[in-house]
Amino acid sequence: MYVFSFEKLEVWQNARMLILEIYKLTTSFPSNELFGMTSQIKRSSSSIATNIAEGTSRNSNKDKAHFLTMSYSSAMETLNHLILSKDLKYISEQEYAHCREKLEKICNQINNLKKYYLSKE
Repeated sequence: MYVFSFEKLEVWQNARMLILEIYKLTTSFPSNELFGMTSQIKRSSSSIATNIAEGTSRNSNKDKAHFLTMSYSSAMETLNHLILSKDLKYISEQEYAHCREKLEKICNQINNLKKYYLSKE
């Protein structure tokens, strides 16, 4: 089976693992949040990896960097949802800290990859 370039990126792999963790976490969210917080945090976390994948298919490094910017923005949206989930006691302090740590690493990786692409322009 062919492996696409985005699948080889550690940042994409880490974002993918975060999505899986978010999906597991949200199973314990209140049912009345199914179309609210649960949906929002799943979509924003998924967008992190999706934008990384989509950006790798672009021809110019400037376009690739643009999609990484969108990926970073989705990471910030996910962080906002995590903070609110903690405040609402949908997740524990430990779950929050664990996800935040993973998210911070992903953000650093996104920024480093973006700098790399922009240095090639």
